[in-house]
Amino acid sequence: MSEENIELQVGAKYVIHSVSSDKECMTTSGTFVGYTYIGKEEGGICIKMDSSHGKLKGKIRIIPIGMILAIDVMVNRRKKKKKEEKEEEAMHYFS
Repeated sequence: MSEENIELQVGAKYVIHSVSSDKECMTTSGTFVGYTYIGKEEGGICIKMDSSHGKLKGKIRIIPIGMILAIDVMVNRRKKKKKEEKEEEAMHYFS
């Protein structure tokens, strides 16, 4: 993985360390499913929690961007090859 091209990938597994309401570190582990907005301006990342969260397994946790302390990359998805990217760019749909 190139250090200059690090980005969160949908379907990849991460461990997120964030600030909780008690100013303690909260750890969330699971699969990244996307981004969302909280209100009009603040963004967050959405993590589908894994079995380490017990009964919350499969639930989506939204973590505000400003609360994230660290992100550990556990399993990254395969990056598309340039040929696959070019094929996708070449497709056009018109209605």
